Amino acid sequence: MITDFDRFAMNRALVLAARGLETTHPNPRVGCVIAQGTKIIGEGWHERAGEAHAEVAALAAVRAAGLQTAGTAVYVTLEPCSHYGRTPPCVEALISAGVARVVFAVEDPNPQVSGQGAAALRAAGIAVESGLMESEAVDLNIGFMKRMMYGRPWVRLKLAMSLDGRTALSNGASQWITGEASRNDVQHWRARSSAVMTGVGTVLADDPRLNVRLPPEKPEDEPWQPLRVVLDTRLRTPADSRLFATGGEVLIMTEDATRGAAFAEMGVNVEAIPAVGGRLDLTAVIERLGELEANEVLVEAGPTLSGELLRQGLVDELLLYVAPKLLGQQGMPLVDLPELGDLQDALGFTVAGVQRLEDDLRLRLRPR
Repeated sequence: MITDFDRFAMNRALVLAARGLETTHPNPRVGCVIAQGTKIIGEGWHERAGEAHAEVAALAAVRAAGLQTAGTAVYVTLEPCSHYGRTPPCVEALISAGVARVVFAVEDPNPQVSGQGAAALRAAGIAVESGLMESEAVDLNIGFMKRMMYGRPWVRLKLAMSLDGRTALSNGASQWITGEASRNDVQHWRARSSAVMTGVGTVLADDPRLNVRLPPEKPEDEPWQPLRVVLDTRLRTPADSRLFATGGEVLIMTEDATRGAAFAEMGVNVEAIPAVGGRLDLTAVIERLGELEANEVLVEAGPTLSGELLRQGLVDELLLYVAPKLLGQQGMPLVDLPELGDLQDALGFTVAGVQRLEDDLRLRLRPR
């Protein structure tokens, strides 16, 4: 039976898990709370790959406080792992600790774990319950879930526009449509992404860096830098692009990788992707990023690539920043899409969230 305290404890575990939003790649974000009766006696979360999982960190916190783990209840946002990876299985740690009950929010979709963690705990005589606050836990790890289930990352398309749906003036000037608060918000979406992807047209027009420019939590740390991916069918990316002058890896996807020797000498990865109709096969691009363990991919691109991703149904979520400005009908459009003959054929979205960022609005939209 799920109690009000169970819900309170799981909500706290979700808050802890969110601390790893920008650090756990390619692992999921996981939080854990340990309670004796209705008193929380230990907390932990997974901070980064290769370090302690949430359950182990929480058990360590209990012991550091001089308290006993035997007979406790454990609340964790993801099914405890049962396999050896970079760290030992969490189920072994929980069994050894003598815990009496484990409540987890959602089953781990990783085939190496799925259902096996719960089964191992039950076999050891531990009471196990699941499904508490499942939707919140899934949303926290939406990219990890999708990659484990379908082999593809969660693709998030970021766009910024004026009230009349324009992204730049007719002369191409686009800095800055949105305000500073929106630009800072984008930095956090980059930081939580495994990869940031753009097209060569954006590289040629704007020479973006696409890196994370947030202050580190600790002065001695460098901020996490996602993989930056450029889709460049004919390999037109300039060797002096600002992408290459900042920290982090860059991957250029092109039709003929044999022409990328100069980039390889610079330490830039160049990979061949099949082309269809003179453009890279976007499905193959997304699947390759899944193979590279990308959980969430943030796309920051122009109207052509953005439109193609939408048209082909490859966008899972749209981050749309709306600035209270009017640029006029000569401004550049948000996305390139084929002309519609019937309004019923228009792409439709549901609103997953709205946030005000000073004068701007950020809409989180998901395709119907």
